[in-house]
Amino acid sequence: MGDPSGFVKLVADAKHGELLGGHLVGHDVAELLPELTLAQRWDLTASELARNVHTHPTMSEALQECFHGLVGHMINF
Repeated sequence: MGDPSGFVKLVADAKHGELLGGHLVGHDVAELLPELTLAQRWDLTASELARNVHTHPTMSEALQECFHGLVGHMINF
């Protein structure tokens, strides 16, 4: 978490909110993959994912911010 470089970009269907894919770039981003693979496996929507609790301070907050952005209410923007 000490490396400030990197980004998370997620893409979701505008009509239904289905997570279609994304890009994760940065140190230790592999730790974020399990949540995304579960979301794909269980067809979770961006709205459902935005309601998931993410601990602070962790890299998973980047996913939380993206999920909230996909449904139109970013937390830390």
